Amino acid sequence: MKRRKFLSLGAVAAAATVIPASLSATDFRATAPKAWEAPTSKEAIEALFGSAAATEGKIEIKAPKLAENGGAVPIGIKSSVELTTIALFQDANPRSAVAVFELGDNGVVDMMTKIKMRKTANVTVVGKGKDGKLYSVVQRVEVSIGGCGG
Repeated sequence: MKRRKFLSLGAVAAAATVIPASLSATDFRATAPKAWEAPTSKEAIEALFGSAAATEGKIEIKAPKLAENGGAVPIGIKSSVELTTIALFQDANPRSAVAVFELGDNGVVDMMTKIKMRKTANVTVVGKGKDGKLYSVVQRVEVSIGGCGG
């Protein structure tokens, strides 16, 4: 009898540690719709973060200088500061905004994703730090075969 009670309490404790108390995410398409319609990174960044100046050098972007296939361009992002939000933009497609990620506590970023680019253009990453400051990095990516039907 004690063994069954112990096992049932252990199962409840394990489930409580696996299931988060609450999940929440900001719907950036609803809160900043102009960012998703903007044709340039500059306009999308202003619509999402405002017109504050961004500091360079705290975020790194790892992308190929020449992407052979614009349909799947690998983009790596690292930060040396704690961020609350990080956003990815490109100027190759008709709409510049690609993705926005909200980060939890200790939001030091080390991530990888793939994006589509129809032509050669700049890729921009902007992060909002826990200190309220904006940090950014820009890298030009040459695309030999477009990823949007070109």
